[in-house]
Amino acid sequence: MEEKFSQFALPTPSEMAKIDQEASKTIPVKQLMENAGWFVARTILRLYKPCKTIVLCGPGNNGGDGYVTARLLAKEGWPVSIAVLASPKKGSDAAWAASQWEGPYVDFSVESVSNASLVIDAVFGAGLSKPIADKIAKVLQAANRIVAIDIPSGIDGRTGEIRGYAPKVEHTITFFRLKPGHLLFPGREYCGKTILGDIGIPDKTLQSVQGNHWQNEPGLWEIPSSDIHDYKYHRGIVSICGGSEMTGAARLAALGARMTGAGLVKIFAPENPDIYRVGDPGLVIESQKLEKLLEDERCKVWICGPGLLPKEVKKILPILIKEGKTVLVDAGVFQKNGIKALKGAAVITPHIGEFKRVFGSIASTRLDAVKEAASKLGSVVVLKGPDTLIASPTGQVAVNHHASSALATAGSGDVLSGIIGALLATKMPPWEAACAGVWLHGEAGRLSNPWPIAENIVKYLGQARENAKYFKISEKYGCSIV
Repeated sequence: MEEKFSQFALPTPSEMAKIDQEASKTIPVKQLMENAGWFVARTILRLYKPCKTIVLCGPGNNGGDGYVTARLLAKEGWPVSIAVLASPKKGSDAAWAASQWEGPYVDFSVESVSNASLVIDAVFGAGLSKPIADKIAKVLQAANRIVAIDIPSGIDGRTGEIRGYAPKVEHTITFFRLKPGHLLFPGREYCGKTILGDIGIPDKTLQSVQGNHWQNEPGLWEIPSSDIHDYKYHRGIVSICGGSEMTGAARLAALGARMTGAGLVKIFAPENPDIYRVGDPGLVIESQKLEKLLEDERCKVWICGPGLLPKEVKKILPILIKEGKTVLVDAGVFQKNGIKALKGAAVITPHIGEFKRVFGSIASTRLDAVKEAASKLGSVVVLKGPDTLIASPTGQVAVNHHASSALATAGSGDVLSGIIGALLATKMPPWEAACAGVWLHGEAGRLSNPWPIAENIVKYLGQARENAKYFKISEKYGCSIV
């Protein structure tokens, strides 16, 4: 894993186990456990007033963190008890942590938990891979307020899936790096405010794993900057295929591309170019035949899909792909035969309904499905949603948590196509361009009014680009709330 990207890593539970093992070569696990419990206790002291507290401890290291947390809270005068699901294995680091506890124990039961003002969930960590037992679920259901250590018990830390049952907690306190399950839905909805703590694991331990899951933030990618010698062709040309009926989609894609910084945006409408001529004066409307337009070597990036009818895409897309153009495709125009037709596209941007129409029902998780789709196509797949996933053919996946419900408006997806198209025109690699485009789209939505239309969202794309520069230099170490 490249060190410059390490701050954006989302290690899976299995990768985190290797990282912990690597860290233990220089820092004893007992010390890391002590550090974790200290961070949890300090955070709880900051967030809550003293109250009757029960720490639910499982048999593993997550439970060990719970024992340390209980001891340190009790030292501060808190009324703390521990409820044990199962004792740690003899001789383990968690067993050492348990041996340090001299306070009271209560039954791991609904009655015990329901009488507590605060419950600390240290039952299972992010590595859970099977549904939790009904007994555990009932105990967690009885809790009034919960703080989870690492991740709420019942959430798969790799995929965010719920394993049988998981509580919706007020705060989740995790360490070193966030895991995919903290950002992927539905798990993200259960974590409350997630607090990330530094417990002394060296960053260099990330080199022990070949991680390919990332937080989508500036710094993972860099938008090319403009300078005094720029001219419109250097900034890039974006060509958009315009439909004969739904003209608004192509116009919005064009607006997104222009507001993101494309040097020149053209609309190619083979059926009736005249219907596009009454519009933004900065647009170029092409009336030449496609074969003639493709002779211009400067026109490398094409957007094919927004507002097009399936029959129109079938006429245009194969030609663009055959000519080796960098094509962004709105996959929503395809049905079950879409996989074959889409091969050769640089980027596709389906939402979940469109994704299922093209690739079929999802038998596994969204995370695995998008990775498989990108591998099959040899294309970047942007699976749009509240936790948009951007997958590359080589297995890299960026999870975008920088979004806004303001984007849930007609035409927003067409704007995104234009944004990514403009970044592709700057010669950004497809995966990086898609990641940056999704983030800029989310930032523009965040900056816009609470109930904007797509035409308003684009007004904030310039500011979004500037804001990306600020985020690039901000490093989120120590304690950060997501």
